[in-house]
Amino acid sequence: MEKVLFATNLKGIKLFKRGKVRDLYEIDDKLLIVATDRISAFDVVLPNGIPYKGKVLTGLSKFWFDFTRNIIDNHLITCDVDSFPDELKQYRDVIRGRSMLVKQTKPIPVECVVRGYISGSAWKEYKKSCSICGINLPANLMESQKLDEPIFTPSTKATTGHDVNITYDELENKVGTELAKLLKEKSIELYLKASDYALKSGIIIADTKFEFGFHEDKVIVIDELLTPDSSRFWPLSEYRPGGPQPSFDKQFVRDYLVSIDWDKTLPAPELPKEVIEKTTDKYLEAYKRIVGKEVQWLKKHSWQ
Repeated sequence: MEKVLFATNLKGIKLFKRGKVRDLYEIDDKLLIVATDRISAFDVVLPNGIPYKGKVLTGLSKFWFDFTRNIIDNHLITCDVDSFPDELKQYRDVIRGRSMLVKQTKPIPVECVVRGYISGSAWKEYKKSCSICGINLPANLMESQKLDEPIFTPSTKATTGHDVNITYDELENKVGTELAKLLKEKSIELYLKASDYALKSGIIIADTKFEFGFHEDKVIVIDELLTPDSSRFWPLSEYRPGGPQPSFDKQFVRDYLVSIDWDKTLPAPELPKEVIEKTTDKYLEAYKRIVGKEVQWLKKHSWQ
């Protein structure tokens, strides 16, 4: 049975940063990104890990990085642990399947969100103002309805707490007119290509977020790409506009936490076994549908 990896401790390797889900290590001018099995909700890391989650995030990101390279370059160098620097060889068994060696970049401090459907925080904002991030939308839209065309709704990139939605004008003021235009164009191109592909696999990508950075004065895609952590994945066969949708992402965990009236502050509650198991199955199913095969090194759990 797969052992949950909640945190890493690569002794002798410089820890660059520990995020909600990923542990980042610095190796010369590169970074090693290790996706653990941690899961966060409402900006809080939960006490339980989700089996295989880190491998799903890494495998899907690699797939999408390769698939979208003709649109814009990205930071991925390799996911092959046997090609990693020698000092990482002793940790191959720990990081195999869940790690990426990437170019170190100067991140652009915004979240580039593209929405093809109206859901989540966007739906709440729309109900109040008939607009999202300053973009006016038609009246009488239903929750989860497909938009006539995808919209670009950027937000701040908060180091702590919640990201804050901003208008396109605010984005221009923050990063400049030329860069804002590039971020919008590339984000929408990435979303359109990925969502068209995913539909053929029976998955609706309702919305997603991208992150970009500078590498040698060139803007590239960084972080993760089109995973169940950064996107809303809905099963096409069950899509019914007019309310919330079943999903392949961590919305299932959020819904459970809402149902128990957790106040979204520490300490976070333990997740029941059945929530962990169902979340694992959702992540694995998303991977299998998109990539066309099961996660490598998959050891079946008793409930599967």
